Amino acid sequence: MSATEEAATLKILFQHQYGFLTSKIMFTASEFGIFDLLMESGEFLTSATIAERLGTSAIGMERLLEACVGLKFLQVERKDNQTLYGNTDFANLYLAKSGSKSQYHYMKINSVFGYQSMQYLADAVREGKNQNDRIHGISSNCDFYETIYRSESGLQRPFMDAMNATWSLFGRDVMTAFDLSHFPFVCDVGGCSGSFAKEYISLYPNSTVTILDLPEIVETAKNHYVSSEDHRITFHEADFFKDPIPEADLYILARILHCWGDEKCVQLLTKLHNACKPGGGVLVVETVLNEDRSGPLEAQLFAMQLLLHTEGKERSPSEYNVLLSAAGFKEIQLKKRIRYDAILGRK
Repeated sequence: MSATEEAATLKILFQHQYGFLTSKIMFTASEFGIFDLLMESGEFLTSATIAERLGTSAIGMERLLEACVGLKFLQVERKDNQTLYGNTDFANLYLAKSGSKSQYHYMKINSVFGYQSMQYLADAVREGKNQNDRIHGISSNCDFYETIYRSESGLQRPFMDAMNATWSLFGRDVMTAFDLSHFPFVCDVGGCSGSFAKEYISLYPNSTVTILDLPEIVETAKNHYVSSEDHRITFHEADFFKDPIPEADLYILARILHCWGDEKCVQLLTKLHNACKPGGGVLVVETVLNEDRSGPLEAQLFAMQLLLHTEGKERSPSEYNVLLSAAGFKEIQLKKRIRYDAILGRK
């Protein structure tokens, strides 16, 4: 190995070894509102000014800002012998709460939920099961939605905000994978905040979408996420494992199946197949593993989170084919997309 090659290898080692610091620095700066302050001010500010306005120590803020410069979240300029800080375009777009593609809410739930949970990863690997008992003090038999949505968790709104954030980036990309114009009556199963419902009717304005979710989630979606004036979006309160499924031309399952084991996935898909109108179908949105499970990295990382919190997993194309076929769906097609992939099965 040449000196140049070794230097590049050591740089990669350092980035991975201290990756947890990178994440927490980004989360912390976002939570303090640094990117929002700089975006709203419209000018570069000193670290002392930022610290004063955000109510932090001067030395702590200076070090956080310097780290954000190193990570390319912020940029600096020198004026009157002072260092001034301002947002990069990246920060304005993704890190500021008011950014047009803001991931503030996804970072927030990663900080308070995902990041803290990772200390139990070794236990999850050792035992081969989720760590809900250690992380949340509840039974490891509780499913992901029970963990997130139970009232005392305080995670319901942050999780729904996070789903809104992620689909603002990837929703349209997934929705345009197939021509869905011949599915006018759609049911978004586990539709949460209604992000997919709003995306669908923006693409197909003559369609109607029913958001099916638990009563408390439907109530929150009505009050905070979906306009009551848009009569193309309706709601159906139900537990999709226990309650009847309304008839539709197309069922959307966005990041739902990966939370459960194969048996429960087939159970749910079979219910959808039975309720589906003839000629209808199901659209599954997931990050699909390569057939040889060599990647993509995003799916492999998500799989570790699933091990911590659920009984589910990320799956390969053939594994999704098995689930959909077992439920009765045919003509199964997969289209790879930027981050989340689309699988369409027909009845």
